Amino acid sequence: MKYELTKDLETGNGLIDSEHRQLFQAVNTLMDACSVGKGRDKIKSTSQFLQDYVIKHFRDEEDLQKTHQYPGYISHRQFHGGYAQTLNKICWEIEKEGPTIPILSKLNQHIGVLVNHIRTEDKKLAEFLRNKK
Repeated sequence: MKYELTKDLETGNGLIDSEHRQLFQAVNTLMDACSVGKGRDKIKSTSQFLQDYVIKHFRDEEDLQKTHQYPGYISHRQFHGGYAQTLNKICWEIEKEGPTIPILSKLNQHIGVLVNHIRTEDKKLAEFLRNKK
């Protein structure tokens, strides 16, 4: 399954949307490499990118929330913390055990959680930011 920033996932915030595209691209690169037997070549760099990028992206979102006094900041931040922690665990498992089907399935499920978060919570944030202007 390819991840794309479709219209139903776009927030309308340039920074947030561009970061979501980059995150999806990294996951797609890993999955594509796995599908042609080259997953082991991409695992370390992709999992490190995902870990670093999620930290940066979540920090950028939280900075926007703090700057504009977003009322959902605390729950959004709690989600980010738990999400990053689980992603780190999955990436560690991928590096340790290789690109096994069960671990890649976990990664796919975890990205699905992020997609749902984007579709609901990030869109609420973007709407809030648009209305603040």
